[in-house]
Amino acid sequence: MTPASRSGKTQRTAPARWVIGVGSGKGGVGKSTVSLNLALALAADGARVGLLDADLYGPDIPLMVGLTRSVWGEEWTMARRAPNRGAALREPIERHGLAIMSAGFLIAEDQPLVLEAGAMRFLMTQMVWEVDWGQPDYLIIDLPPGTADIQQLLLKEVPFAGALLVVNPQDVAHLDGKKAVQQYRRANVPLLGAVENMSGFLCPHCGVESPLFAPVSEARSIWSMGVDRLGTTPVDPLISQMGDGGLPLLLARPASVAATAFRDIARQVRERLGERHT
Repeated sequence: MTPASRSGKTQRTAPARWVIGVGSGKGGVGKSTVSLNLALALAADGARVGLLDADLYGPDIPLMVGLTRSVWGEEWTMARRAPNRGAALREPIERHGLAIMSAGFLIAEDQPLVLEAGAMRFLMTQMVWEVDWGQPDYLIIDLPPGTADIQQLLLKEVPFAGALLVVNPQDVAHLDGKKAVQQYRRANVPLLGAVENMSGFLCPHCGVESPLFAPVSEARSIWSMGVDRLGTTPVDPLISQMGDGGLPLLLARPASVAATAFRDIARQVRERLGERHT
């Protein structure tokens, strides 16, 4: 059975062979970092990959790949100009081997997207179905945090092959993560597993990882719900430095601990989807 034929989803041609949602119960856990580096790891393995930044209220992917605007209506102002902007919401922008679409391409870096709920839902639908994704192998959707209306819309209409959850080692992240787990299960979206981001601080001098948070008890964790742990990624100052500079860690420091972890997570995602790309 293909993802597009699963019951309960709108019967449309899927925008990619495998659509993967990357979500979290709360913000601030590094979901966009995981989404971007997962997409890059899949692309480095030979797949054609699209990346949709579905966090309409706080789109961070443009900054992380060096594509932002300073003033509404201006040309791209970062050092790397978009080679193929195309019509708004029709053609994704190519960067680092990925086809990328984000609401951040339509607004200035400091400009809020002030739309009513109905308009937000319409915009989200356009970004999924009206963009010419070019039939990629994977479409990674960086979901907004939480379980609100945008997530409900996407889970109802998009034929997800699976979802990946991002948490950090804090009780609140796992508490809110449990709500996201329940939402995926009620929508019949297979949960591929979860990534524990910020597992510890990686010292830039000695390379030793030290915990930043007290351990989350098994009973309070998402692991108690039968969610598989796909991997852990440390707090590495290079991750934020590279992301803020528009060059993701996986490309800037491919031999780093975090980059190795992202590649291993991508491998597990491929295995769980039954796919191999060489």
